[in-house]
Order: sequence, then structure tokens, then C-alpha cells
Amino acid sequence: MIWEAASRLGAWPRFLFPAPSEVLQTLFEGFADTTFIFGILASLRRILLGYGISLTAGVLLGLGISRNKLIAETLGSLILGLQTLPSICWLPLALLWFGLNESAIIFVVVMGAVLSITTATESGIKNAPPLLIKAGQNMGARGPRLLFEVIIPAALPSIITGMKQGWSFAWRSLMAGELLYGSVGLGNLLTVGRELNDMSQVLAVMLMIIAIGLCTDYLVFARLEREMRLRWGFEAN
Repeated sequence: MIWEAASRLGAWPRFLFPAPSEVLQTLFEGFADTTFIFGILASLRRILLGYGISLTAGVLLGLGISRNKLIAETLGSLILGLQTLPSICWLPLALLWFGLNESAIIFVVVMGAVLSITTATESGIKNAPPLLIKAGQNMGARGPRLLFEVIIPAALPSIITGMKQGWSFAWRSLMAGELLYGSVGLGNLLTVGRELNDMSQVLAVMLMIIAIGLCTDYLVFARLEREMRLRWGFEAN
């Protein structure tokens, strides 16, 4: 209500500060002419592909670093150092390697997520409760069976946290890449809105980005975390 009143009172120019009613109208029109639908689908396709690669590579790297001293001494410090690098810094390198195309965007998404998933997996496995490991060994678990039936389940809280953090980093990286990539996507819709001085479109796309992030957290990660808490007895049914 305050936003609507401030806009209608003319505190700022309408093209800089549109009313919520104008943003909702833009949302309705964007979905009616399928512009926003195609933008959402294009961005979701890129994020799912990039995040899938990140998740696979991150878990495997985390396993390797936590279980192999040579890998830990060679890649461990490198990954820790690279994690301090903002994901947007990979964009110039991606453009030089792949050109301004889909591959460059996917690369940025992967680099935005894989390092946090790797670090979380490594930390979870290294910090698995020794009591559980001893119990598993006393019950005959050895080698791969001990790893997959005892250690990895014990590391799931950390792994899921890394997955959640990796998703947020991947989503931000995707939007940053799409702002420069002139193809269908939510980031490109932000660029078009800026170039046309259409602030209502910019705000509408921002709301869609927030909504997708909230839906993903609620439908995927919140459920995973709840199942984990139920399994560990931290939450009642």
C-alpha cells in the first residue's frame, strides 16, 4: 500500500518507480503473450543443466578430496582458493574460451555452484561422527559399503546445505550471464526492460526470479531437510 501510494503521489517519475498495479499488469501481459513463459523455461533449462553438472562433479570431487590424501593435497587448497572468487569473475574467461553462447553461460553456472558443493561434501564426510563409523565397522561394514551406508548418510546434512548454497550461487551466476547473453531468458528480459526504460518489466522479472527461488527452496530443499531431520530424529512426524 505504501509503495502504491508513493508511486501515485509522484514522489518519483513513473518510469523509475512504477506502482505495484503496473507491475502486476506487466506480469499479466508477459504471461498472456508467452514472453515470460519462454523466458522462464529457457532459464530453467540452463540452470537445471548447469546445476546437474555441478552436483555430480561437486559430490565426486568432495568424495575424492576427503578420502584421498594426494587429491586433497593437490586439489583441496586450489578449490578452497577458487571458492573466494566471485562467480561473475568466470564470465570473461568463459567468453574467451567458448564465445558468447550457451556453453559460456553453462560454464559460469557450473563454476558458481560446484565449489560450494565440493567443500560441503568434503566437510560432511570428514566430520562424520566417529561413533557411527565405529558402529558400522563393528557390524561388518568395510570399504564401499561403509562409505555408502554409513559415512555418506552421516554427511547428508552438510551435503544438503552445500546443495542449497550451490543452487543459490548457480541461480545468481545464471542471471549475471544472461544479462550479457542476447538470448531468451529472464536475465535477457531484465536487459530489455532496462534498455527500454521499462521499470515495470524489470521489477516484474525480479519478482519472478524471487518466486522461482522460493518455490525451489520450498519444494526441493526444504523437503530434503525435513526428511533428513525426521530420519535423524530431530523432528517429529
